[in-house]
Amino acid sequence: MGNFVQPFKELAPEFYSVAGGKGGMLARMYQSGYPVPEGFVILPSAFHEQGLNDKAWHEIQAYLSDIVKNYEGVAFFAVRSSALSEDSASASFAGEFETVLNVEADKVSDAVYTVFMSTQSERVKVYSSVHGFDKAHEIAVVVQLMVQSEISGVIFTADPITGSHTCMMGNYVYGLGEQLVSGEVNANPFKLIRPKGKYDGPSEFKQYASELFRYAINLEKEYNGPQDIEWAVVKGKVYLLQSRPVTSLRTINYDSYEINDSCDGDFLWTNNNVGEAIPDVMTPFTWSLIRELDLECQKVTGYYLWSGNIYGRVYTNVSMLLSIMPQFGISLNWGKKLIGDVFGKIPDNVEVPIYPFEKIALLKELVQRGKKNVKRIKEAQKHKEYYLNYTQQWCTEIIKQIGDSNSGSQLLELWLNEIRPYVSKLWNMWLGGASSTTLMTFRKRLIKLVGEEEANLLLSDFRGDNGLESLGPLIGIMKISKGELSREDYMAKYGHRSPHEFEASIPYPIEDEEYLDKQLTEYRKSGVDVEELLQKQQVQFEQAKERFRLRYPAKRKWLEQNISKLRQAAQLRESLRSEFVKTFRVIRSFMLKLSELTQIGNDVFFLYCFEVPDLLRGDNSMLRHLAVRKQNYERYQTLPVMPQFIRGRFDPFEWAKDVDRRLDYYGPQAENLPRDGDIKVIKGFAGAAGKIEGNVRVLESFAETESFLPGEILVTSTTNVGWTPLFPKTAAIITDIGAPLSHAAIVARELGIPAVVGCGTATRRLKTGDRVIVDGGQGLVEILNQN
Repeated sequence: MGNFVQPFKELAPEFYSVAGGKGGMLARMYQSGYPVPEGFVILPSAFHEQGLNDKAWHEIQAYLSDIVKNYEGVAFFAVRSSALSEDSASASFAGEFETVLNVEADKVSDAVYTVFMSTQSERVKVYSSVHGFDKAHEIAVVVQLMVQSEISGVIFTADPITGSHTCMMGNYVYGLGEQLVSGEVNANPFKLIRPKGKYDGPSEFKQYASELFRYAINLEKEYNGPQDIEWAVVKGKVYLLQSRPVTSLRTINYDSYEINDSCDGDFLWTNNNVGEAIPDVMTPFTWSLIRELDLECQKVTGYYLWSGNIYGRVYTNVSMLLSIMPQFGISLNWGKKLIGDVFGKIPDNVEVPIYPFEKIALLKELVQRGKKNVKRIKEAQKHKEYYLNYTQQWCTEIIKQIGDSNSGSQLLELWLNEIRPYVSKLWNMWLGGASSTTLMTFRKRLIKLVGEEEANLLLSDFRGDNGLESLGPLIGIMKISKGELSREDYMAKYGHRSPHEFEASIPYPIEDEEYLDKQLTEYRKSGVDVEELLQKQQVQFEQAKERFRLRYPAKRKWLEQNISKLRQAAQLRESLRSEFVKTFRVIRSFMLKLSELTQIGNDVFFLYCFEVPDLLRGDNSMLRHLAVRKQNYERYQTLPVMPQFIRGRFDPFEWAKDVDRRLDYYGPQAENLPRDGDIKVIKGFAGAAGKIEGNVRVLESFAETESFLPGEILVTSTTNVGWTPLFPKTAAIITDIGAPLSHAAIVARELGIPAVVGCGTATRRLKTGDRVIVDGGQGLVEILNQN
């Protein structure tokens, strides 16, 4: 046979793209052993402007003849479209093209012509325009054995309206499925309730429910997302006629960078912790690289710790994490408390949607992935000293090689054999060797013994004698001002630390010739001696330890051992993170060189990470999409700060229109949640102890810090290590995003600066010039008068 027609059983992966969504999917299902009626796909190459070419028709006749023989000369066929844009993740085209049913073998040619010509129909043109398909459709046509359905139906593996994965939603009719699609008869609804597939519906269909559930759950897993499945029952057997993504639950259009992970399911998301590390709208390149890294250490399918993406902003799916815990006897309330130090306190009365894991399958997956995680941790412990000592040299050498490269092949070799593998190693080193679990449990134990304010004082000396990397940029500025460190050495050590250090499209301080002069000027203007701040805090730390010893003399050794252990862990975690960030500067250098070779300028950051090798090999087909990706990226940048917690499907552009919108939570019953009872008080987390009165200055970004006056109280959405040089000028710190173990809290404790973090609404409720009292020990901000 030629290349005009491919049977389901033989269609090879290289033909999937030209077989269309329906044809490719049916072939994969058939080859995987699903009960799919046999058939074949007529590829686009079989057609000319007037229909089928003669050679293709001869191939079709041969396949038809084989199928008819197998059914004793009596067989009917369904002839359906499989346009190359059909049944994709971005548009289904369901019902837009013609379908011809119950076709005899000698009438298949006419039916194929009818389907082929439907690409020119007015309804297809309108649907295409609405969904951004401007070109004429290339079409493949599926010819499939027609099963004479006794029962026909559809099932969605997730609720297509709410996105909930709790139940699969289905309905059916007796006879052919066209009655269901056309609405000629009323359908019988049913549900299959996860995790076991418990049936809820008319009793006469119950006998088929478990088989259908098994197929549906496997298809969803194999094809990485909720499926819309058409099926039929014939003589007691379930057949699968089609499966396609549920387009209403799609999370991303890769061509345009329209992305919203909140669409896929009823989940609770938060930007606490991750939003501090990655505060910017992510370019497609940055997000796709972080997603690849996130997948490398993923604990369970669908749980994105670092790369959940809602309109360009990073979010973590805490529902998935909290859904695992009850499977192993950990109550939901205890789980919420356990993760609170990292992801913040989930607002009172907010229901956490629980994903219906099947326990045995979950356990298998956790064990399988857990083995890899254990291996990663062991590797981290084994090789950490090597990477801590060698990464700076590696970065210097690779940046030089990038600069010396003058061809795509040289860059490709560097990317595949040096840069990308090294980034993964450092990522695994950082996450594998830097767990904060011990710190969380120890802190909770301390709070029970001495209260939160005193516990924070006891955790205010992570720097010890060896220092803490997050304080490095600040200490470095101080040392330059005292002549103890050269500018060159400062940039070698800290030139990669930035408020935007995980966003590859934004220059690093080492690229800014004026950066050091600005920081030195601001430091001198502040009139603050950092050494004095640290010494003062050291005294408070020692006093807190003495109070603990007097109160619990039998726990003296226990306290010292745990503080020592946590100090070492914090220093290691900070150091590994710093080394990992250095690799991002290498990546930025690489992308700038790529932009130079391809002459696409800064649009290079609107490539996806996985497109880089293809471009270097000469495939530039993705370049036509860069303009629309950039346009959507710039749209996302116009959005205000988004909520700390988001439940369910979220449209930030609609949300932003609400002048009374909440910043702490978006989701069901948001209007019923209590707001701050006292309009003069803002509540957050106790970040660092201390109480002080002063005037606030609200900053939207680090770029505005030149306007900050010494002794003012900093109010901002979030801070990270790049903000550290500003901290000595501040009388106190207030943030919207954050938790007790966030950057602002840890560094503020080390410097003895009162801090209240994770307030959710501070930047909205406070204005520059307002006078407040910050009580870092209690996590409260009292508004005295407003400007």
